[in-house]
Amino acid sequence: MFYHDKKLQYKVRVDKPNPQFARALQQAIGGVEGEIRVCLQYLFQAWNSRGPVRYRDMLLNTGTEEISHIEMLATAVCLNLEGASSSVIDTIVGNDPILEKIVGGGDPRQFLSGGLGALAADANGVPFNGSWVVSSGNTAADMYANVMAEATGRTLATRLYELTDDAGMKDMLSFLIARDTMHQQQWLAVLEELGHGNQYGVLPIPNSFPQSQEHQEFSYAFVNTNIDPDSPTVGHNTRWTQGTSLDGRSEFREIKAQPLGDEPMLAPPIPQGHAQIEQIEKANDKS
Repeated sequence: MFYHDKKLQYKVRVDKPNPQFARALQQAIGGVEGEIRVCLQYLFQAWNSRGPVRYRDMLLNTGTEEISHIEMLATAVCLNLEGASSSVIDTIVGNDPILEKIVGGGDPRQFLSGGLGALAADANGVPFNGSWVVSSGNTAADMYANVMAEATGRTLATRLYELTDDAGMKDMLSFLIARDTMHQQQWLAVLEELGHGNQYGVLPIPNSFPQSQEHQEFSYAFVNTNIDPDSPTVGHNTRWTQGTSLDGRSEFREIKAQPLGDEPMLAPPIPQGHAQIEQIEKANDKS
């Protein structure tokens, strides 16, 4: 069950409406780095959560908070588009054929589909894609996905901050950037807890699969695929090719790439697939 409060989580003020910035804000709503993504990601992880209840509760809290962030950004889009209202009327009356002028450089769909409102889409008007939502059922894997989501989201928010000179928008974005800071920290805290005091202690993920069943000679080997024999190795003074592995279970090393398998040979095409006669007749011809 969910509840709502009519008041925003944090104040949203637009001093000077800017339809172009409204379009840019759409990326923070429906883009791959946006709030719809993290909102649904955390909620689905919570709804699918099995194991300690505290992780589900935390995910529910944070996923619900992200709904508030979508609300704030949608409000900011609407307030920035209000500056386009007179232009809309003038353009329609004047029968201007250039639709983009309707929203002063914003997304035409914000007027055509949203009535000067926000959309569940990115800055190019591409609808939100649910395949971006990660909910694997493995808590550690999900936490790493969440760190990435918050890191890219915070990066986007900082770029939006640099893109505007509106004091109200900077203030709102400053709040969202701060929340992204906390959310990165809390996901890393879960990894630390799962790793018994070390976030890398959760590795490899999943830790429920016995490493004795993997080809362990390749488990901690960096494969250098550079074919130039005169090129220096990648592993010179690099952390990922020497020293103890991050999970403490082995030592990193570097190996040159080499083929360990055979050349693939596929069976002839099946008649029902209706390939060309030449394919069928020459299926075993290696030339």
